[in-house]
Amino acid sequence: MHTSHDHSHSHDHSHEDEHSHGKMPVVLYFIGLIAFFIAFFLKNDSLVLKNVLFLTAAITAGYDVIILEGIKETIANSKSQKKFMPNSHMLMGLAALGASLIGQFSEGALLILIFSGAHFLEEYAEGRSKREITKLLEMNPTTARLIMTDGTTKIVDVSELKVGDQLQVLNGDQVPIDGMILSGTTSIDESSINGESMPKEKSKGDAVFGSTINGTGTFTMEVTKENKDTVFSKILQLVNQNQNNQTKAASIIQKFEPKYVKVVLILASAVILFTPFMLGWSWAHSIYRGLVLLIAASPCALAASTVSATLSATSNLAKRGVLSKGSAYLSQLAEIDAIAFDKTGTLTYGKPEVTNVHFSDAVNKENMIDIVIALEKESNHPLADAILRKFDAKNKLPIEVTNQIGKGLVGEHDGSQYRVGKPTSFEDVSAEYTRLNAKWASEGKTVVYIAENETVIGLIALMDVPNKNAKATIDYFKKLGIHTTLITGDSEMTGKAVAEQLGIDEVVANVMPEDKSNIIEQQKEKYGVTAMVGDGVNDAPALVTADIGIAMGDGTDVAVEVSDLVLMQSDLSKLVEAHKVSSKMNRVTWQNIIFSMAVVVFLIVVSFLGLTNIAISVIVHEGSTLVVILNGLRLLRSR
Repeated sequence: MHTSHDHSHSHDHSHEDEHSHGKMPVVLYFIGLIAFFIAFFLKNDSLVLKNVLFLTAAITAGYDVIILEGIKETIANSKSQKKFMPNSHMLMGLAALGASLIGQFSEGALLILIFSGAHFLEEYAEGRSKREITKLLEMNPTTARLIMTDGTTKIVDVSELKVGDQLQVLNGDQVPIDGMILSGTTSIDESSINGESMPKEKSKGDAVFGSTINGTGTFTMEVTKENKDTVFSKILQLVNQNQNNQTKAASIIQKFEPKYVKVVLILASAVILFTPFMLGWSWAHSIYRGLVLLIAASPCALAASTVSATLSATSNLAKRGVLSKGSAYLSQLAEIDAIAFDKTGTLTYGKPEVTNVHFSDAVNKENMIDIVIALEKESNHPLADAILRKFDAKNKLPIEVTNQIGKGLVGEHDGSQYRVGKPTSFEDVSAEYTRLNAKWASEGKTVVYIAENETVIGLIALMDVPNKNAKATIDYFKKLGIHTTLITGDSEMTGKAVAEQLGIDEVVANVMPEDKSNIIEQQKEKYGVTAMVGDGVNDAPALVTADIGIAMGDGTDVAVEVSDLVLMQSDLSKLVEAHKVSSKMNRVTWQNIIFSMAVVVFLIVVSFLGLTNIAISVIVHEGSTLVVILNGLRLLRSR
């Protein structure tokens, strides 16, 4: 689908340690730990037993991390890539083996114990951010109460439900699938799909969503979507996609790791083979120094430097109702130079509201509003809905209304004829109304006239107004020097009116849906990395063309499907939060990379100077890996 995004999806996750080998590795690790302590406290006269125990400790504690993840993965990756692809776990295995071969059994065992122990902590930390995401999966409903033709209910599997089936949902139940309420009223906790903590009041005709929690009412509903198409299923698909899509830094590190490990192997071999001749070291000493170098130069912290940061940022945003299809997109969000917004339903509410009302002084305003309501009640036009939302009738008037094409709504009351219609359908209009009409129309508003016996006596202006978070969102991006554009199919006048209210840099109006993606192409050429925010089918091509497509969650399925980020509540303030978290994620990732490389350089230097041994190298090395992971986990709480 994403034609223009050059996102490679073929990652082989060699270091993301997504191995859950059950509880066995932990049991083996503790056996190793016990063997090590027994050996450590044994007297030196039972040296053979001591060394056998140290060897046992190394093999059992390192079974998962060294044998399975080091050797097995190296073999598997080398086979699939048809060339030698070692990973950093291999280096540790070789160092421990080498230490044992030169009689340093205790140091070999200690190296494996510290390395494996740190590794389990690392997996726990990574697991924390993954668990946030897995919590979502556990909320997927599995059964439903199907109403049979005879009125009885039967518990069935959600996967068997078809569009049109009728279900009963009892109080406290989970809504099993997306649908529409047929009868009953209730309040529903929808935080699982939009992060909104306040329950929503629902009654006949309202949409309900699978995985949300029903409050105190009982209702019947009709299924409107198959299980695989529900909003919640879409969220789960996004989360699963997200697991496989890495940031640029993570991809580079993953490609770079085998090459780096090869260089370290060559360097350590050179130290072992050449120092006895060049520096006059003994073979035992040169082997030991070579092993210390193997450990010092191992890139474990570097390999872990992106994982915890990206997982934590992703799950933090998922809790707030912002879903990314991969940390690559999240990372790119922090780097945007321009952002384009669709108008209707994205920056505005997508439905008109009454903004101005004016009546002649000679008429009774309350009486006229009663007449307007009686006329508009008979229309199903969006403008009529807006007028009925704005005004309440003091008296319900029984007016017979006809909808005359080209003229508007016409009705008789108390011997006079009243009409509500567009300005061009009237001839007898005073200068005052013509002036007001011109002024309001220039502000992008739609005006309707109200006439008594064909004389205009009042007018109402309506407009699709900006939503409550639009202004603050535009201000945020402008402050950062990011270029903002409004793309709309509406007239230039309407587009400019909204842009002025919000302070948007550029307006492109009268746009056909197929032109939107061309405009995004131009923005990319002119400004650089470009994001697009939209909600409709007509935005889909532009969302795909943009470097990062952002869909409003209330938008159409197509828009949600082709975008890279989804704002579940269609709340633009969440876009600002996402940008802040993604910027922080990128900062933390670079902090981690620089820190882990600095530790490696430091350890290599001190190992060449002979100032460190295996135990100290391992402790500093694994300590740096944990620091990097904990630094990434800060993003779980980032506000």
